[in-house]
Amino acid sequence: MIQRAIPITFQHRVSFTHGAFDAKNHILRDLVADSCELGEQSKVMVLLDSGVSDSNHGLAEKISQYFAVHVDTLNLVTEPLIMPGGEPCKNNWSLVEKIWRAVEFHKVCRHSYIVAIGGGAFLDLAGFGASTAHRGIRLIRMPTTTLSQGDGGVGVKNGVNYFGKKNWVGNFAVPFAIVNDLEFISTLPDRACRDGIIEAIKVALIRDKDFYQYLAANANKLGSLETRQLELAIRRSAENHVDHIATTGDPFEYGSARPLDFGHWVAHKLEQLSEFKVSHGEAVAIGMAVDIIYSVHVGLLARRTADEILNLIQTVGFKLWSSYLDQEQHGRPVILAGLEEFREHLGGKLTITLVPEIGEKLEVHEMDEDAILKSLEELRYRFSEERASPQSA
Repeated sequence: MIQRAIPITFQHRVSFTHGAFDAKNHILRDLVADSCELGEQSKVMVLLDSGVSDSNHGLAEKISQYFAVHVDTLNLVTEPLIMPGGEPCKNNWSLVEKIWRAVEFHKVCRHSYIVAIGGGAFLDLAGFGASTAHRGIRLIRMPTTTLSQGDGGVGVKNGVNYFGKKNWVGNFAVPFAIVNDLEFISTLPDRACRDGIIEAIKVALIRDKDFYQYLAANANKLGSLETRQLELAIRRSAENHVDHIATTGDPFEYGSARPLDFGHWVAHKLEQLSEFKVSHGEAVAIGMAVDIIYSVHVGLLARRTADEILNLIQTVGFKLWSSYLDQEQHGRPVILAGLEEFREHLGGKLTITLVPEIGEKLEVHEMDEDAILKSLEELRYRFSEERASPQSA
């Protein structure tokens, strides 16, 4: 047997800015220029989420103008390619092929760049297309939502949905760089703007007690989506996510531990059950609530701490119950199938992250179904809209 270690070092770059496509903003230009020979021009293809284009009037033209100003370094091979975004885009395999065809037509090579501008789902799609064309084209992600700027968009995963399952086809690929333009947040509807807050709470719960205390102290301002508090939460969330990826020794998840997916076994299944009418952030809020109450029922978490966390989640604007959790098959809640699907996604060994106390995590390899059912019943009793409505009084 021939065996050799292959040491590889990746640079994970995340920049924060305002107005990335203002002519005087050199962040994007300099990222590309720093990897080029002096005086060399690099091919760039821009993929633009149609929802972002629609809510940022004139953005495609502004992007083209930016590249025209910096033509000494940046060669925009074609006008920004506008494609559908949102979770449905990940169900459309033809969009992956569209990216490949554009790469081939414009002769975008492995020393060229794809700039993907959009929400988390669009970045998953664009990243998969970029990382599989020519076995990997340099990708610059530009997340446009609070969820993607603080969480998924600063990660190393790409994927599309297949067999009706979230991210079934995908890969791990460290992007060349990530540019978080905080100006995009101002154009988001409140619902989308709020989603990133729950991922900030999630990462604070599992690894950053000080950050959690900041979120709790500013809960009302975050619930009102005040700019300063929201931007700081996004930055700190992104920093925690990048630190986790870079320092825990398993950036490509060869093991079965995925602490950043706290609350996600419920969330992923709930998104499916609702046909993605429940947003990812809303589903994660409920998934976290299930696992927090579960931890109380199995004696891992103090009731007082659990109630404090649930109150924070509600204060920043999330519900803790969805009627889609009521769906049953053969007398059992369909949501329980999320555990088996999560096990399969992890490679066969179930590893669920729970929170025994704020800022700490605990990994377990089995879940007590009776305790899950009791947790669901408690959440339904305490937080379902039907129970809280005047008609049911």
